[in-house]
Amino acid sequence: MFASLLYTSLTIFALGMLYRAFTWFSGGIGIAADQYTVWQRITAFIKGFLGVVFSVKIFILVKVFILDVVLQVKILQQDGLRWITHMLIYAGFMLLLLMHAMEAIVSANLFEGYYSTVNPFMFLRDLFGFMVIIGVVLAMLRRFVLKIPRLKSDGRDRYAIIILAVIMLSGVMLEAVKITSHGEFTRMVEDFAGMDDEEEIAALESVWVKDYGLVSPNVKAPFDKDVLASGMEANESNCMDCHVSTKNAFTGFAVAKIISPVAIALDRAGAVTFFWYLHILACFIGLAYLPFSKMLHIITTPISLLANAVMKEGVSDPINIATRQALELDACMHCTTCSKGCSVGVGYDVTGNECVLPSEKLAFLRRFAAKKKLTEQESAAIIEGIYLCTNCDRCTVACPAGINLRELWFSAREAIIQKDTPALLTLTNYSFYRGLKRTALDQTTYAAPIERALKAVGAGNAAAGEGEAVIELDSADKTLKAQADASLQSGSTYAACFACENCSTVCPVVGNYDDPAAELDLLPHQIMRSLGLGLKDLALGSRMLWDCATCYQCQEHCPQQVKVTDVLYELKNQAFKQKSA
Repeated sequence: MFASLLYTSLTIFALGMLYRAFTWFSGGIGIAADQYTVWQRITAFIKGFLGVVFSVKIFILVKVFILDVVLQVKILQQDGLRWITHMLIYAGFMLLLLMHAMEAIVSANLFEGYYSTVNPFMFLRDLFGFMVIIGVVLAMLRRFVLKIPRLKSDGRDRYAIIILAVIMLSGVMLEAVKITSHGEFTRMVEDFAGMDDEEEIAALESVWVKDYGLVSPNVKAPFDKDVLASGMEANESNCMDCHVSTKNAFTGFAVAKIISPVAIALDRAGAVTFFWYLHILACFIGLAYLPFSKMLHIITTPISLLANAVMKEGVSDPINIATRQALELDACMHCTTCSKGCSVGVGYDVTGNECVLPSEKLAFLRRFAAKKKLTEQESAAIIEGIYLCTNCDRCTVACPAGINLRELWFSAREAIIQKDTPALLTLTNYSFYRGLKRTALDQTTYAAPIERALKAVGAGNAAAGEGEAVIELDSADKTLKAQADASLQSGSTYAACFACENCSTVCPVVGNYDDPAAELDLLPHQIMRSLGLGLKDLALGSRMLWDCATCYQCQEHCPQQVKVTDVLYELKNQAFKQKSA
């Protein structure tokens, strides 16, 4: 049965990893991900891999592997407690896997005369397991007790903690009930000692009750000195070569002492068999589900770190970049480090939209990349989350998995705005990262989403796209001025504008056009005056609102200290609200 369970879990694991590999070479985020065939991506990967291995870049890989994969220096630089937590789980689990779970392949071949019940192996097994347990406790403390701001926990996080806890605790309990089990002692005597003298067996049993934690229904303290001496002699002759004192298994021995009052009842109820099956099943379930769980990051995160260390946009093959981005979706460990440093993270506090936070946005993009159907509310949430991003790159710099998050957001944004539905949130042809990367995009499709968005926003404003119009000065909208005075953080500073045109002169958007008045409708100083006069259609209808790059040049150069950029941003919000109403 054990062989059947192992074969089944290994088969599911292998098929799961093949499926994941297929998604990396076939899927991804953005338009570029659909431009290449699977074979093209596999071929490009092999070519790129060989090109790195047989070049000086191999030294970069070695450095990154030691510092970021093994020692996890990035995490240490950001959060000492999290580094301790991660290292305890990572190092303890990997060492336990190699030395204990794979003992027939690793330990038995590396160490002559290997037995799991002798030192240093018995002690190390408990040490590594204890490390993982402490790491899991610290992880639960961080996620569920300390309530770290923007640290989100979802089903994947809970599964990872639960499966690790079950594996470790069932292992400790299995060791503890084995230590106390009279049935296990009897089996070992029969299988390994070859003793048939009842008095000698009773003497050996006395030693094991006294020193090894055994709970016997036959032998009780106090013990006769002569019986103990005989038992020690039998122990030295038959047991000590392959079984050191169970006190070296300090976690199991401590638990054995705790359960000793009920040990005989547990033994009779078959506790050893129960915990053996629980431990094995937990291990096999964890192995089988690994390709589909958060735990996959123990494989994908090192690959992401190594790949990003030697890949660079504009230099590396775009095919490999598309493949890397697909893999990066599985490399996230949901540590939320990116969210804690996000420059627009406060947007989540205001809107309640979790997709504003990079860690939650990335989780959502997995569904988007898998082409799963999204509800209207889910689509709106991810669009808002992507468009509130300022491309400050803090998330990419902070990510301990080395994921190039800024490029992921750009790819996702481009894929979304190419759809027929206009994206009304802060879409311009100049500002933000898209404008900066204009030359890298398909020029035949670049302008279409911009026109759709601006047309949708401007449809409700008389001054947008309607040609010349005469607006009477006595049509001042007092409500607009009152709302602006109340809502703007800058208060009524726009009223101080005397149209010196300094803001328009330094504006890079204005300078980008040969005829800015024709392209932008109103220039920054004209918008300030329109707002001051209460001319709602003019103030809210100018294309300048949507082309503003939020560089703050106008605001910094205003001699009247008018908060020009802040005013434009608030007017943009009001225009959007008016269109949505």
